[in-house]
Amino acid sequence: MSTLKVYLETTLFNYYFDEDRDAHPDTVTLFEECAAGKFVPYTSLYVIDEIEAAPNEKRKKMMALIEQCGITILAASDEADNLARRYISEGALPKGSLSDASHIAAASINGLDMIISLNFRHIVRDKTIKLAGAINTLLGYKTVEIHSPMEVIDDEKTRYHLGRDSRDSASD
Repeated sequence: MSTLKVYLETTLFNYYFDEDRDAHPDTVTLFEECAAGKFVPYTSLYVIDEIEAAPNEKRKKMMALIEQCGITILAASDEADNLARRYISEGALPKGSLSDASHIAAASINGLDMIISLNFRHIVRDKTIKLAGAINTLLGYKTVEIHSPMEVIDDEKTRYHLGRDSRDSASD
C-alpha cells in the first residue's frame, strides 16, 4: 500500500499552536506523523493566503512548521477556482465559503487521497463530503476522503475521543 497523500487545511495550523483547543494534542500528533513519513503532506497557496492574515509571530511559526514537516505547497489555479465555485453552485458548501471550497478543489485536482481538517462547519460535514464526491465523480476527478486528525492518527496516540478527552477518567 502506498503512503497516503494528504491535504492539510488551515484549521490544522491554528490548532497546532493553540494549546487550549481540545484537538490540539491530536493535531500535533498528526504533524509528527507527517514528518515521520506516515503521510505525504500537502497544503496550498489557499492555505498560505489564510496564514498570511495571522499575527506576525504566529504566521512565522506556521510557515516554519510547513518547512519543518516537508509539506509541499500546491499552486492555486483557474481549474481549482472553477471547481470550488462549482461546489458552491451545486450546494456542497454554502455561499460565502469559497476559501473552504478551494481547499477541497486543490486536493481534488491534484489527485490527493485525503483532506484533513478541523473545519466542521463547512468541510468535515456529511453533506460536503457526499456532494463534493459526487461532483468530483461527475467531472472525472478522484473522490477525496475528508477526515479530522482524530480519525487518521494512530489509535494508540489519539487523545481525543468523540468529545471526551481520553485523559478524563471513565467515571467523570
